[in-house]
Amino acid sequence: MTQTSSGRLRTAHAEDSAQLLRLWELLFDEGGTTSEEPWKGHAREWFTRYVDDTCNARFPAIEVDGELVATAIGTLEIGVPNPACVRGRTVRLANVITRPEHRGQGHGTMLVLDVVAWARSIAADRVDLSATPAGQRIYEELGFTVTSAPRMKLVL
Repeated sequence: MTQTSSGRLRTAHAEDSAQLLRLWELLFDEGGTTSEEPWKGHAREWFTRYVDDTCNARFPAIEVDGELVATAIGTLEIGVPNPACVRGRTVRLANVITRPEHRGQGHGTMLVLDVVAWARSIAADRVDLSATPAGQRIYEELGFTVTSAPRMKLVL
């Protein structure tokens, strides 16, 4: 755990699932909704399955006065080893979010550094992410580079 004047960095636990879900809602502009969207049930199940799996997932969180105000997720992806990923071990950094009233205090940087340290501890080759324009500056300051690989998806 790391303590700063504006919050405490710690690992999320199973009992944090409701607070994490509220933070994740902010990523999709659904904060404050009361409806039970299908993704929320799946997110709860997924978190419960991986919260204690420290070999495959990392859930750092910033706590202020007993409330989670920021979080991120690191998950290990195993692929075919190649020249750019020698062991085929990539950590995917996602869901970096800070409540609006707690932004600008370095929480995002602390969360990213925590996931990067975890990635090193599990012998990952690299950390990949998709950045919003607002977040790109933080990642570049920490050494992340923009790649030429286009990002594509197929919704099933």
